Amino acid sequence: MCRKPWDLAFTAAPEEVGALRRIMRLHLGIWGLQDISDEAQLCVSELVSNVITHVGVGTPATLMVSMNGANLRIEVRDPDTRALPTLVDAATDAVAGRGVALVDAIADRWGVQLGADHKVTWCELSTRLTSPIGHVAVPGVARAEALLGIYTEAEQSSASEPSRLGVALAEEAVINVITDVLHWLRAHGCDPEDVLDQAQTHYEAQINARP
Repeated sequence: MCRKPWDLAFTAAPEEVGALRRIMRLHLGIWGLQDISDEAQLCVSELVSNVITHVGVGTPATLMVSMNGANLRIEVRDPDTRALPTLVDAATDAVAGRGVALVDAIADRWGVQLGADHKVTWCELSTRLTSPIGHVAVPGVARAEALLGIYTEAEQSSASEPSRLGVALAEEAVINVITDVLHWLRAHGCDPEDVLDQAQTHYEAQINARP
């Protein structure tokens, strides 16, 4: 799966936080990284809120998302090189000062990079990806990959006879196959329910087309 870096310019304001969270959730769904969507959205909220609070409403900023190896990297760029995020031991009832602490608790690592006229506050979340362009290492996904390869080979050649299974054993095997394929779809950013609906439609059309 190709996971190309992307960025989005925005103006720091409270109403922008929800929109940026939704965009992050959408992209992670496309990338097959739904499992870390909640953590990523929370990091986006805190990094953007930090700009709003400590740099100011109306500040031009940019959200940048990419893969760093098998880690998801989230960056927020703003033009203020003085207001640096600081990890403080905020009290549990404190109104401010907890954003960086939340990022520190959720992310595997975070930091700040200073440029001549800007700073970038970043954090990284670990994934279960086998590689930056791989899929999440779920056993069902690997089994579905193997099954799809066998299925493709079987379609290309009709030389071999299919093995005959008992009805009960075959039904159990089919259930396991469907389950693994659903895992594969989810890992590749697809909507399993939508695909099931399409499969049902194709199945009914084929049944109705039979003489």
